[in-house]
Amino acid sequence: MASTLMIEPGAMTLAQIRQIWREPLILTLPEQAHAAMGASAAIVKAIIDKGAPAYGINTGFGKLAQTRIPDEDLEQLQENLILSHSVGVGEPLSAPIARLVMALKINSLARGYSGIRPSVVQTLLNIYNAGIIPHIPAKGSVGASGDLAPLAHMTLTLIGQGQAWFNGAWIKADEALRQADVAPIRLAAKEGLALINGTQVSTALALNGLFQAEALFKTAILAGALSVDAAKGSDAPFDPRVHEIRGQAGQILAAHVYRALLKGSAIRQSHRLHDNKVQDPYSLRCQPQVMGAILDLMNQARRTLLTESNAVTDNPLVFPGLDGQAGQVISGGNFHAEPIAFTSDILALAIAEIGALAERRVALLIDASISGLPPFLVPAPGLNSGFMIAHVTAAALASENKSLAHPASVDSLPTSANQEDHVSMATFAARRLIDMAQNTATIVGIELLCAAQGIDFHAPLKTSQALQTLHARIRSEVPFYDKDRLLAPDISLMAERVLDGALTINQPELDAF
Repeated sequence: MASTLMIEPGAMTLAQIRQIWREPLILTLPEQAHAAMGASAAIVKAIIDKGAPAYGINTGFGKLAQTRIPDEDLEQLQENLILSHSVGVGEPLSAPIARLVMALKINSLARGYSGIRPSVVQTLLNIYNAGIIPHIPAKGSVGASGDLAPLAHMTLTLIGQGQAWFNGAWIKADEALRQADVAPIRLAAKEGLALINGTQVSTALALNGLFQAEALFKTAILAGALSVDAAKGSDAPFDPRVHEIRGQAGQILAAHVYRALLKGSAIRQSHRLHDNKVQDPYSLRCQPQVMGAILDLMNQARRTLLTESNAVTDNPLVFPGLDGQAGQVISGGNFHAEPIAFTSDILALAIAEIGALAERRVALLIDASISGLPPFLVPAPGLNSGFMIAHVTAAALASENKSLAHPASVDSLPTSANQEDHVSMATFAARRLIDMAQNTATIVGIELLCAAQGIDFHAPLKTSQALQTLHARIRSEVPFYDKDRLLAPDISLMAERVLDGALTINQPELDAF
């Protein structure tokens, strides 16, 4: 049975959001949320009854905002809005991301500033809880005015149109609703606009990127520590005094974790004295500086994405009246996803640098002149090529990430006949993190294979207890590379383990990340 989570509108935690991403849940809303939405919807009805023009309620949209729509056409206006805006292309969003989109939209609407009836949001909740996944094409949004096209596809399911994933297959949305005993809705004034205007798709994609970056980060820390011992590197650069006098919080914490991971290593002890190396290469020595800076960026991303996850980002917004005055509808611009575009660009830098640093350690380990290990980490080099071409793959992916890390937020193309003359490109900024994370997971997976191989060559000397646990987990799935064999399946498996967190060991210091 799925767990139940009550959404407190505007107060979701990152842990709750991460849980929604990881597994299907049963979502509920408190009674006060229904009351807030009902009051907001009543303001919209009062405006219609009064006959006053209000954008998105009884007017056209975008460049057509000056066109007044007769009251008898308002429901048709909303349906037309959804149908005309459902123009997304590309592969559908994955189930975890689609779940996030729906949950974030529910959270936003339930705050009661969108003029939408509680019954509409309850229907979206029912769809979510039934396990129905709307078919939401990944491409077609510029991140302002909100994620119009993808959210329109989400809304299609609400009105019984389009496709949805249900019981293991893509079927017509109306059939999915029928099988789940959920009645489709007829949208009232403003409701279609409230559903499709907002940053929930960009935010969900960026959250997916953040959660994948977290998995990459932890495993890359472990891989980097294992590489230090594999290359007989020094732990002196991790001395706390070095990092305290710089004062960067992420760096200080990262150094602390590296020290803990390497503590008690017999390999390190074997070359503590009379070591002919003066200094280690930067990819070993400067890990706290680089990974600490990455951690600081990730923490910044967490703060921004949590704020946006709880935000009201549709337009126009409906505010209750004060001191007996009537409620007010204000047209603003919270749909502009610039915070998410910037955050996604920051995460792109973080993910690219995790991979770039890991690739350099792979290059170091296979180079006998630096690591002191057999060339390309294989017995009988020459007859065997070992990890030579695995490194080429790592280099190719690291280079690809460099291009993907180019900031998307600096780009803008005007839309809607220049009414929407500056856009964020947040949706692409966040979506490209999926490919980047997969690239970096593969690079880190290759490093884990190389580092484990290096540790094996130092036997009978052993690494630290913590890193022995990591080494054992790797070897439980991938054997020692004693001669050339098909390596692609091992790389693919390790990349999968990097992203699913299966290699993360029970080390208290890692919990700080």
